Amino acid sequence: MTIWDACAVFAAGVGAGTINAVVGSGTLLTFPVLLAVGLPPVTANVSNTLGLVPGSVSAVIGYRRELAGLRAPLVRLGPASLIGGLVGALLLLTLPAGIFATVVPVFIAAALVLVVLQPRIARAVAARRGNAAQQKTSWVLVAGVFATGVYGGYFGAAQGVLLIGLLGTLLHEDLQRINAVKNVLALLVNGVAAVVFLFVAHFDWSAVLLIAAGSVIGGQAGARLGRRLSSTVLRVVIVAVGLVAIGQLLT
Repeated sequence: MTIWDACAVFAAGVGAGTINAVVGSGTLLTFPVLLAVGLPPVTANVSNTLGLVPGSVSAVIGYRRELAGLRAPLVRLGPASLIGGLVGALLLLTLPAGIFATVVPVFIAAALVLVVLQPRIARAVAARRGNAAQQKTSWVLVAGVFATGVYGGYFGAAQGVLLIGLLGTLLHEDLQRINAVKNVLALLVNGVAAVVFLFVAHFDWSAVLLIAAGSVIGGQAGARLGRRLSSTVLRVVIVAVGLVAIGQLLT
């Protein structure tokens, strides 16, 4: 890796850390850069996952104020993310590369619809929610978080958009607090996948360290930026990033 390659990877890490803290989908920035500097696809994917974990930690710390009072949903949803991330990481090591390519854009598009309609859907669900409905919703959300974790452990691009779409519809919290929960769940997914990759996958340490350093800086910057955005502006940003993700995945 040349000095210019290293600068490009570091800059991509900063950008990815910022995007992940605000929305998610930072992988769409780092993954193509790693391919461009010559890493094979699976090695690039694994190196990217490892490198973005410190950035996820940085984003969680940056959003710690919004996490107050959210211990119960995190305890309920955390194991689903961990198990899903583990399954996804194992699938990456065993399935043919690109097997999710045809279905991922559909998932992201569905998540964007949920993000756009989230206020209306959340009000409708809350209006008719009783104990039984709340229990059903909880299991639907846990299943959705698990499925998102599987995808995140496998590849992870736009994982944040999928999580925000699910959480925003079924968690009944302010969008900024939902974003904070998203950061924690994404950290769990990326963290457990990274542990698997450390022991059984090939990765490039220089790429990992450059992305890690950049994503830590970006995580703090993204947390400050995201907190200042209104729910409406944040929703617009989420949709814009999701549309870019769909475009990149279809090309």
